[in-house]
Amino acid sequence: MFYRETGQYKTTYAADRAIFPIRQDRIGIAILLVVAFVVIPLFANEYWLRSVLTPVLVFSLAAIGLNILTGYTGQLSLGTAAFMAVGAFAAYNLEVRVPEVPFLVSFVVAGLAAAGVGILFGLPSLRIKGFYLAVATLAAQFFIEWLFTHVGWFTNYSTSGVITAPPMTLLGYSFESAESRYLLTLCIVAGMAIMAKNMVRSELGRAWMAVRDMDVAAEAIGINLMATKLTAFAVSSFYCGVAGALWAYVYLGTVEPQAFDVLRSFEILFMVIIGGLGSILGSFLGAAFIVLLPIFIANASGLFGSALSAETIAHLEFVIFGGLIILFLVVEPLGLARLWQIVKEKLRLWPFPY
Repeated sequence: MFYRETGQYKTTYAADRAIFPIRQDRIGIAILLVVAFVVIPLFANEYWLRSVLTPVLVFSLAAIGLNILTGYTGQLSLGTAAFMAVGAFAAYNLEVRVPEVPFLVSFVVAGLAAAGVGILFGLPSLRIKGFYLAVATLAAQFFIEWLFTHVGWFTNYSTSGVITAPPMTLLGYSFESAESRYLLTLCIVAGMAIMAKNMVRSELGRAWMAVRDMDVAAEAIGINLMATKLTAFAVSSFYCGVAGALWAYVYLGTVEPQAFDVLRSFEILFMVIIGGLGSILGSFLGAAFIVLLPIFIANASGLFGSALSAETIAHLEFVIFGGLIILFLVVEPLGLARLWQIVKEKLRLWPFPY
């Protein structure tokens, strides 16, 4: 069978610690990157690049951030969209007030600002956990949304509260076309996904997972709970802040608090649940599923002509989302990523089932 690691002996520690130790995985990732960076920009139209693939990538980044906090560290959060809003408004205000700063630096500052806010609202995790922590992060969601709505300084005193994101230019090149924005988002998301994959395999990542599995035992073996939990909040919020800046600059082109409401937080949580808790790959699968499912339902409804109204289709999406979440929680709590892992395990032993 083509997917076997038999005979792929590791002769160095670096090869043994590689992110993708199996040759077939490395070939598959290389093919996927070629398709993403070369084939898709050449053949995809503007609608798919701007309205489908770009939001999938941005949502994937936000889902990775939430997965670091919830999937790997076990700290339930319902304020993901709030941290995205912090990143979006931080990048906007830096670009407006210091226009000489390159927009890539603004994205980094956006992530750092969100990380600072994440640490602040992560302090309750030192005393509470579970449902009570979720309520605390939900309070952060409502407070941050109210702050950006009612304090005019953040929106540069715009009367409507909706502000246009500054144009993105770097070394004289303008990122206005759908292809350039897609490639920019892809580079940022791919790089940060590799960083996240490395982090969860490091000493810090093992500390996160130890706190998730049993925080009392983790503290007993010498893990600093305060530093570990706050680091998870900081890293998670950093990812969400960069995702918020990308959502405002690359996808929407506007910065507004309503784009980061509580429904957006639940939407990203659904991506993590369906894609797979504690999985970087699951973040991409969940984001793709949530974004593509409404498109599939809308196209499938065309088979019924005018029998289904727009309201029925919208409610049908919520029904399917809810049903799938219940299904995954009952049948496969680790989501689509676990299903893909099971397929790979069966391929290794084919044709001998188990």
